[in-house]
Amino acid sequence: MQSKGAIKLLAILLAIACIYQLSFSFKTRSVEKKAAAYAAAYDGDERSEREQYYLDSVQNQPVYNLGFRKFTYKEIKEKELNLGLDLKGGMNVMLEIQVEDVVKSLAGDSKNDPAFIEAMAQAKEGLRTGKDFIGEFVRSYRTATNGAPLAAIFVSPDRKDITPNSTDAEVEKILRKETDDAIDASFNILRSRIDHFGVTQPNIQRLPNSNRILVELPGVKEPERVRKLLQGSASLEFWTTYNAGEIVPTLMRADQVVKQYLADTKPAVEETVVVAEAADSTADGGLIAEVATAETETAAEATGSYYDRDQNPLLALLNPQFAGGAAVGAVMAADTAAVNDYLALPAVKEMLPADLRFKWAIKGETQQPVDGRFYLYAIKVERPDGRAPLDGSVITDAREAYAQRGAEAEVSMSMNSNGISEWARLTADNVGRCVAIVLDGYVYSAPVVRQKIEGGNSSISGNFTIQEAKDLANVLKSGKVPAPAHIIQDTVVGPSLGQESINAGMVSFVIAFLLVLLYMGAFYKTAGWMADLALLFNVFLLMGVLVSFGAVLTLPGIAGIVLTMGMAVDSNVIIYERIKEELRAGKGLSLAIKDGFSNAYSAIIDGQLTTIITGIVLFVFGNGPVQGFATTLIIGIL
Repeated sequence: MQSKGAIKLLAILLAIACIYQLSFSFKTRSVEKKAAAYAAAYDGDERSEREQYYLDSVQNQPVYNLGFRKFTYKEIKEKELNLGLDLKGGMNVMLEIQVEDVVKSLAGDSKNDPAFIEAMAQAKEGLRTGKDFIGEFVRSYRTATNGAPLAAIFVSPDRKDITPNSTDAEVEKILRKETDDAIDASFNILRSRIDHFGVTQPNIQRLPNSNRILVELPGVKEPERVRKLLQGSASLEFWTTYNAGEIVPTLMRADQVVKQYLADTKPAVEETVVVAEAADSTADGGLIAEVATAETETAAEATGSYYDRDQNPLLALLNPQFAGGAAVGAVMAADTAAVNDYLALPAVKEMLPADLRFKWAIKGETQQPVDGRFYLYAIKVERPDGRAPLDGSVITDAREAYAQRGAEAEVSMSMNSNGISEWARLTADNVGRCVAIVLDGYVYSAPVVRQKIEGGNSSISGNFTIQEAKDLANVLKSGKVPAPAHIIQDTVVGPSLGQESINAGMVSFVIAFLLVLLYMGAFYKTAGWMADLALLFNVFLLMGVLVSFGAVLTLPGIAGIVLTMGMAVDSNVIIYERIKEELRAGKGLSLAIKDGFSNAYSAIIDGQLTTIITGIVLFVFGNGPVQGFATTLIIGIL
C-alpha cells in the first residue's frame, strides 16, 4: 500500500508539473492569435510586419499572471513547445569549416613550398575518402620531403608555441588545437549572427567528430539572406571610443528634437490608427487599445526608466542612467529599432560629433540592474577612410585565464610586429578611455585602457565568467585564423509544407490513438477502458516532459509517440493475457490479478529495456529527425 501511495503522489506531482509547463504553450498561442487578429486588416508583407510589431510591443510586458509570478511574452515564448522544421517550416543548413584554410594561414609564406602544396593535395584527396585531414597532411608531408621536420614550415616570429626544435607530434597537436579553436570561433560567430537575425528558437550545434556545424532556423522566410549571413567572413576590429559623459548631454538635448519630430508627425500617425481601427472592427476590440497602451505606457512603469516616454521619447528608451565607460545607455531589445530611427534623424545627427558612430553590444545583459537590455556604445571614427585603427589580422594568440588576483576570468592576447607599434600608440593616446572590440559590427567588450601597452601583450578583464572569457578569446583569434564556413547542404521547408506535415502527423496520430483505444475497450471491456485512461495520462505526461526539457517535437517525434502508445498497449495485453491464464487455472480474481502482473513483469521489462537502449543509441549517434524520434521514444518508455 505504501508503494501505491508513493506512485499516486508521484503521478499527481508530475501531472501538476506538466500542466504548468504546457500552460505556456497555450498562452503563447493566445498572444499570437491576438497579434494575427490585430494585423488581419493588412495585406502581404505589411501584415507580417504589423503582426511582428504587436509581438515586439509586448515582448517585455507581463502577459501571463500565475499569482506567484508574472511572465513576459519573451519568457513564455522560450517555454513553449518547440516545433521542428518539418512541422513549422524554415531552413536547415549544414556548414563545413575548411581545415585547409586554417593550415594555409598558419603556414604563412611556406604555403608556396612545392612539398607543402603536394601534401595539401594529398590531404584533400584523403578527406574525400573519410580520412583525417591533419593526420593525412602530416603523413604526406613527411613522405614528400623524406622526413623533413614539419616545424620548418610553421615557424614564425609571431608564434612562440612552434620552434625549429618542435617535433612533428608537437606540431600536429598544435595544428589540431588551432583547428578546433577556429571552428569554435566560427561557431560563436554564427551563433551571435543568428541571435541578431531574430529567429525564434534557432538550433545551432557543432556535429561531433567533424568540422561541420548544423543550423536549423524555424520560420525563416528569406533563405538567400540567411545564406549570405552564414557565409560572410567575420570582421574583427578595434575602435577608439567616446566617454559617455561626452555624448549623453548632447543626447539629452537631442531628446527634445525627437519629441518635436514626433509631435509634428503625430496627425499622420493618428490617421493611420483610425484607419486600422475601422478596418479591424471585426477583431477583438481591445487589441489595438492593448498595443496603444504598451506604446504610451510610461517608461517608469514599463522598463524602470527615469523618464516618461511622452515627454522624453529618446531618453525613456535609451535609459542613460545605465551609461558608463563608452556605453551611453541600455535599451530593451524591442526598443532598439526605435532608438536607431531616432538617432538617424537628420536634426539629431547634426547635433552629434561628425566622427561618432553608434554600435550595439553583442548580447543583452542578464544581470541586474540591466536585465534584458543591450548597451549602446559610442564609437569614434578617426581615420578619413572610415576604417578601424586596428583589425584582427594583427592578433597572434589569445587565451582565457584566471586573473592573478581573485577568481575572475580574463583574456590575454598578443600581437605581431605590425600590431605592437600601433597598439602602443593606440593605448597611449587613450589612457582612461575604452577601446571597443567589435566583431561583425557588434561590440563584444570595451575595456578601459589603464596605461600604455608596449610589447603587444595585453590582458582584458571585465567580470567575465570562464566561458565568456573563452568565447572572447575565440573571437580575438578569429581575426588571426581565417576559417570561413561554407554551406555544403541547405534545405528550405515552406510553411505550407510544414502545415501539411502537421495535419498528416496529427491525422495519423489520432487514427492510431482511436484504434488502440477502441481495440482495448472492445477486447478487454472494463479493464481495457482502464488501460485507455492510463494511456491518455501517459501521452499527457510525455508532452509535459517534452516541453520541460526544451526538446523539439518533429514529425519523426510524433512517430515515436505512436510507437510508445503501441508498446504501452502491448504491455497491457501481456498482463491481461497472463491474468486470463491464471483465471483459467482456477485461481480467484484477486490472486489471478496479482500473479498475472508478477508473471508479466519480466517480459515487459525485457522489451522496454532493449527498446530504450536502442533509443539511447539513436539519440547519441543520430541528429535532426533521428534525435526527434529517439527523444519521444525514450521519454514515453520512462
